[in-house]
Amino acid sequence: MTQTPPPLVPPPGLARAMAMLQDKDRHRLDDAVTRLHTVNGRLWDTEDRVRSALLSAAQVADCKREIDQLNAERNALAERADEVLGSLADAGRADAPLHTETLASVVDRLSVLTLRIWHSERAAARDELTRRRVPALHGQREELCAALDALVSDVAAGRRRLPVPARFKLYGRDDAAPAEIKPSRHLRRVLAFGGLSECGKSTSAEFVQRACGAQRLKIGFLLRQAAHRKGLADPYALSARRQAELLLGELNRFADAHVDTSLFTIESVHDDTSIAELKQLMGDTLQIVYLDASFAVRVERSGTPAQAVAAKDEVKMSRGAHLVAAPADHVIDNTGSIAALRARLGRIAAPPTVTALRVVPPYALGLPAVVASATADFTGGVRAYGPGVRLAALTGSPAEEGWIAGWSDLDLLVIAEHEATGRVHEALKQYRTALGRAASLGPTLVTSGELTARRLTPRLAFALHQLQQGSPVLYAAPDLELPAIGRDELAFAAVRELPQVILTMRRLRADAGPATLRQLYKHLVLACRLLLREHNQWESGPDRILASASRMPGLPVLSVPSLAEISSAWRDGETELVLKPVTAAVDQFLAWYAAQLAA
Repeated sequence: MTQTPPPLVPPPGLARAMAMLQDKDRHRLDDAVTRLHTVNGRLWDTEDRVRSALLSAAQVADCKREIDQLNAERNALAERADEVLGSLADAGRADAPLHTETLASVVDRLSVLTLRIWHSERAAARDELTRRRVPALHGQREELCAALDALVSDVAAGRRRLPVPARFKLYGRDDAAPAEIKPSRHLRRVLAFGGLSECGKSTSAEFVQRACGAQRLKIGFLLRQAAHRKGLADPYALSARRQAELLLGELNRFADAHVDTSLFTIESVHDDTSIAELKQLMGDTLQIVYLDASFAVRVERSGTPAQAVAAKDEVKMSRGAHLVAAPADHVIDNTGSIAALRARLGRIAAPPTVTALRVVPPYALGLPAVVASATADFTGGVRAYGPGVRLAALTGSPAEEGWIAGWSDLDLLVIAEHEATGRVHEALKQYRTALGRAASLGPTLVTSGELTARRLTPRLAFALHQLQQGSPVLYAAPDLELPAIGRDELAFAAVRELPQVILTMRRLRADAGPATLRQLYKHLVLACRLLLREHNQWESGPDRILASASRMPGLPVLSVPSLAEISSAWRDGETELVLKPVTAAVDQFLAWYAAQLAA
């Protein structure tokens, strides 16, 4: 079990002087001294490692670079500590004797001596000579603490001067890689794409970026950034473990700077050993995706001579690119269609989950008796089809307990395997017959594969979101997997759907009349609902949606009769009473929308 070295405890005189500093200076000094002691501990461990006779030449070079970086940080931290400790000095005595070293240099020596005592005490049980040295080391520490306290007292009283603290070191940078690095809490999911030339790495990363909002990064770029930050000439000369640490460090930096990004992609993975080390550091946070395709397919896709593809393959294979399939979490045969590739990528980028849905009987949805009875018969029928039918749910008005007889539609969502769609079609025919003129049925039939591949229309995505938020379903298979739909995805979907709704609303407005009132009103409500989603406002119910939209900047108040009034006029054949205010509101909305998008 790894043990942690003891903290650095300042002697009493220095501790009292530090306590008299301003809060800001005291915190800055505490941080610098604590980090200095930590770096000294890492230096000790690294210098121990580099002495091992089992290390290869590459590993020795790796350790030497790490030692250089740690020494650079050690000097920078000592200078930082001296900037604060220098404020303890009395500047009034220019003729005071000059001390040979700064206060931080003595603190640094005390840190090293503290570590030496700790390591010696651990080794004392197996080494007699070391055991005999331990009392002398404690004596040295007591003497050094007394000398440091005396120096602090002399400096504060003006009896001693301190030398200029700048060390003017010329190597390394002022930062060093931590001994152990872990994924940032903001680094939630990373996909790494590997494979040989023209296998589809860039195509895959581009799709995940567009479809799932991923932040796309190149491994070479990350390593170059890390090398620049660490003062390394060639990061590829480092060991696989060190390269993995550098990559994770850069990924953490990006994730901490983009806290709203939940998915990152990195490409191209050409080194099986470093990606395996990165997997060890990140666990399931990292998903390695290897894209496989035959040489002939890759040549055909590249549009270049076979020799050019072979030459690129040779370079990548020399680094171990073809071996990445071994540590990969997913190996995709990318010789098929782009639709098949994107379906697989969709499931990897956003894995579906089993969702606990709220199942209620049709009679609990506030439906008229004939509608509830027909719906119950349909539900019982599709349940009898077995595992081929995965879900049946009424969305829209019935789910929101806002059913209005003679006005509301039955929007039905059915999830079924393709093999069962024929039987579902027959059930839908029977459902329509049983409904008669009591309600209009609008079914949406989708397969499980389409959902888990995230081939979703905006309206389907919203329906799934509502189900996951607790809207009732008529039937759901216990092991049903659904894609998780968040509000951010719905807001982005609203941007895509709104233009089509606007075009349809203009067409309906051109034909405005009693027969089109219902559609015109519903499209106005839908357009306002989508607009509100873009502004992260989530209203339900037509009256509340129109009222909230009327508060949008620059949009006139939409003076539309209530849903109860409009639906009553529709049922009673008195549409002329409400048609004029609805068309006026549509005109206001369309004029405002055109002005918002005008160049």
